[in-house]
Amino acid sequence: MLRGDGMDLKRVKEILGAEEDIPVHYHGVPVLIDSVDDSSRMALVTARGVHDEKRLVSIDGLEEK
Repeated sequence: MLRGDGMDLKRVKEILGAEEDIPVHYHGVPVLIDSVDDSSRMALVTARGVHDEKRLVSIDGLEEK
């Protein structure tokens, strides 16, 4: 984590590459990280339990729980 809120790019990539399930939330909603764009610092996420709801979000809003 950096700046006390949000997640840094390195950690997002570690979570993407992890074999185990690492809980991540976006503004309190549990999500799965599908991909991340380095240059824009945006991640494509899927809300857990709502697998057709994908959103492009800033990694600054992601939080490891």
